[in-house]
Amino acid sequence: MYQYNYADQTLVEERVAQFRDQTQRFLDGSLPEEQFLPLRLQNGLYIQRYAPMLRIAIPYGLLASYQLRKLAEITRLYDKGYGHFTTRTNIQLNWPKLEDVPDILAHLASVQMHAIQTSGNCIRNTTTDPYAGIHQEEVADPRPYCEIIRQWSTFHPEFAFLPRKFKIAVIGSENDRAATQVHDVGLHVKKNAEGEIGFEVLVGGGLGRTPVIGKTINEFLPRQHLLSYLDAILRVYNLHGRRDNKYKARIKILVESMGAAAFAKLVDAEWEAHTKDGALTLNDDNFATAASFFTAPDYQSFDALQVQSELQQQLSADKDFANWYTQNTVAHKVAGYRAVVISLKAGLVDGKYVPSGDVNADQMDALADLSDRYSFSELRGTYQQNLVFADVQINHLYELWQQLAVLHLARANINTLTDMIVCPGWDYCSLANATTHNIAEQIEKQFNDLDYLYDLGDIRLNMSGCMNACAHHHTGDIGILGVDKKGEHWYQISLGGNSSNDAKLGKILGRAVAADDVASTLQVILDTYLELRGDSDNEVERFGDLVDRVGIAPFKEKVYG
Repeated sequence: MYQYNYADQTLVEERVAQFRDQTQRFLDGSLPEEQFLPLRLQNGLYIQRYAPMLRIAIPYGLLASYQLRKLAEITRLYDKGYGHFTTRTNIQLNWPKLEDVPDILAHLASVQMHAIQTSGNCIRNTTTDPYAGIHQEEVADPRPYCEIIRQWSTFHPEFAFLPRKFKIAVIGSENDRAATQVHDVGLHVKKNAEGEIGFEVLVGGGLGRTPVIGKTINEFLPRQHLLSYLDAILRVYNLHGRRDNKYKARIKILVESMGAAAFAKLVDAEWEAHTKDGALTLNDDNFATAASFFTAPDYQSFDALQVQSELQQQLSADKDFANWYTQNTVAHKVAGYRAVVISLKAGLVDGKYVPSGDVNADQMDALADLSDRYSFSELRGTYQQNLVFADVQINHLYELWQQLAVLHLARANINTLTDMIVCPGWDYCSLANATTHNIAEQIEKQFNDLDYLYDLGDIRLNMSGCMNACAHHHTGDIGILGVDKKGEHWYQISLGGNSSNDAKLGKILGRAVAADDVASTLQVILDTYLELRGDSDNEVERFGDLVDRVGIAPFKEKVYG
């Protein structure tokens, strides 16, 4: 992973000192709130319902074990002993004191971390495939390109005050595991007929109040033009994006209003006139330098037959391990290894609900130790609010599973209904219209049979506490949106969304349901799905595919009568 050089470290430490002074001046009354607001936002600090919230950047989801230990230390010293992983692979602290934030940032700087540009109207954390560099199907590792974008976008003076926030995602394979089509810019690494690497460029995706699927504006951008073309896109957005209405200020509104073809022409004109073949043009040395930060670890060679034989014995002897292996591990391009997905959806632990994406300090320390032992001291975040050990030897899987189980981090529910993406909702967020944790707990209690969940197959359930859609409810197979009705919390359900290759927005089922009725309504929906799907010796029809085929009318009839 990328290591800071002297300039990086100096910049981050100077930002800490600068924000310490700004915070002190705000606290002593010499810096007005309206002036402090944009300053704290560009340092990742929000004011939530009960306390500040600090969002810490984890660039393209990569986290070293020593960084995770530092996060554990910070949560013990300055918070309530836990952190919350988000769909942008960042981590949030929900209870810091404002006066402590400069000290937190200083701790982060000591391990090459920060909270810069995790909020505000700027270019946010670039995200990517959690299996980058390890998947056999990959055209090229997208992480070097993410790092190039990170270096270009951090502290970019022209794009520090955009009309609204701006999010970029990059993938290097056909399978979209980063929801690129609902980003302001999605980049798909491609190879042309000559074997040259470039990008399909999608623009104008996004969720929230006005959900939109992104449009391709360039089928193949040669990779040397990556930054100059992105720069042209941001210039056009900066010039033409609306600033009179924050609800219409995202680039998706601009692209929708003028059309993708017209927007592409503006970008091409800006590019040709100002940035193409200029100082932002990348060369082979730039790519080689970026790639050098992501070299393959020291993989070991194995007696494949012996390792597989031992694994098969373990799988046959322990059904729980077999379930976890099937649900929570992923094929690796190197023989003898698999990637392990660590579920941060523990559900009910000792009768108490653990919110999706939450990890406590003791778990962080233990995960850091386990990553040292089993996965080259590195972890990765996913946009589904889980973590990944990317490089685990097959002959270590059983012992790793046992140790994760002790930590309540071995739930074999990845890609099932209870692998829910859930925002913190009303319990924390000042923008939320409704609670989410109580509804997630209700769902956990209703659907706690793993065999039943496995029979349902892959189902993505996403739940947001407001229309800002931090949990991507529009793109869930089942989406739940909390709404306020005269001071009461109700929940609108949508069906048939998708964030992968065939990205689509879910269709609203009908009127919102009361809080007490959400789980029972989901039961009706799932019973209807099983009835319509029927029994088959062939591969079962996925929930989203069935909704595409039959529409939402059969579900609506069963739910509302």
